[in-house]
Amino acid sequence: MTEISKTETSKKLDTNYKITWCPGCPDFKILEAAKITITSLMNQGYKHENFAMACGIGCHGKIFDYLNISGFYGLHGRTIPTAIGLKLGNPNLNVIAFAGDGDTYSEGMEHFVSAGKHNANVALFVHDNQSFSLTTGQPTPTSEKGFKNKIDVTGVKQTNPLNPLMLAFSSGISFIARANARDPQHTAQIMEQAIKHKGFAFVEIIQDCIVFNIPINNRDKNMYYLNKIPTTKEESLKLMQEYDYNIGNGKIPLGVFWKEEKITLESQFSQLQKIIKNKVVGWKGLKR
Repeated sequence: MTEISKTETSKKLDTNYKITWCPGCPDFKILEAAKITITSLMNQGYKHENFAMACGIGCHGKIFDYLNISGFYGLHGRTIPTAIGLKLGNPNLNVIAFAGDGDTYSEGMEHFVSAGKHNANVALFVHDNQSFSLTTGQPTPTSEKGFKNKIDVTGVKQTNPLNPLMLAFSSGISFIARANARDPQHTAQIMEQAIKHKGFAFVEIIQDCIVFNIPINNRDKNMYYLNKIPTTKEESLKLMQEYDYNIGNGKIPLGVFWKEEKITLESQFSQLQKIIKNKVVGWKGLKR
């Protein structure tokens, strides 16, 4: 993947909507990474009109207004089934999904766990700031121990925040990765790999929340890049457990933790294979 300039990314992917994220929010960087990724793929022959996105409810979901591709703004916690619905409706689309940690691991937990079983050819990007920031900072399953908020004014008592990578692995998700929102170039590299992967791809994007979860911020000093994709389950699991999502505990590896080829959802339906082969737009005119 070559570096893409901001001028190149602005040609087709910008919109005229006013961005209302908090000034300095890492969501700006995730948006930049998404534009870099899609621009890079279009330079490789992917068509702009063949990208589609699904978004959930949360700060992340505003990206729907700021990224000029088709899509569907779904319900809270329903990003994954919405994305899979888009893929089944037209399997020739490159479907990407943006969700938050609360959106994915609270309301949407059952869909996340089932995603590995179905293995639809969809890429899920989870913006994880370890809080429900759109609704002013309630805790999510990944919130750190001691996180003070309007619900737990004395601090969250849980000792073990959810580790989404471990959950993804145990659920059979075929591509698992982590990126840092503050590094859009590396995030874009991971995003591109996820989109190209044949099957369900999950990318956790670690991000700060500069308003509602300040103690968890500034983790860059604990982060490092993986120089290769682990080849064994034991190696992957060991790396996934290095960070426990509590403040200051453990190193935070970035990169692809797991990748395997598995039968995809689309490949199991003859009708979908005909649509893919004939490059038909949706099911219209397809003989049963």
